[in-house]
Amino acid sequence: QGQLVESGGGLVQAGGSLRLSCAASGRTFNSYTMGWFRQAPGKEREFVAAISWNGGTYYADSVKGRFIISRDNAKNTQYLQMNSLKPEDTAVYYCAVHLGITSPRRVADFGLWGQGTQVTVSS
Repeated sequence: QGQLVESGGGLVQAGGSLRLSCAASGRTFNSYTMGWFRQAPGKEREFVAAISWNGGTYYADSVKGRFIISRDNAKNTQYLQMNSLKPEDTAVYYCAVHLGITSPRRVADFGLWGQGTQVTVSS
């Protein structure tokens, strides 16, 4: 079935940058749209960004212009470059595989979730 493992989270000051990675193992997901979501304490999991198999990208309005999603199919890995970070970006970040047929923004359309990586942005 495969597995996704996120890495790259940490503590950063507001205005700083982090790069998250999501490595897939057990099978290849090169023909799937992949996505990033985040969940802050007491809040629902929300869409951040997604990238299609051929590089098409989708972003939440809250991160557009600051975050960049990319993928390296040869490495079976996707990335999330996060720039100009804000305290409100603090959350656990998850990667997942898009299993639905609609636009890849709904939590319910994604599966095979990773364990998450904590991102904390201090003010």
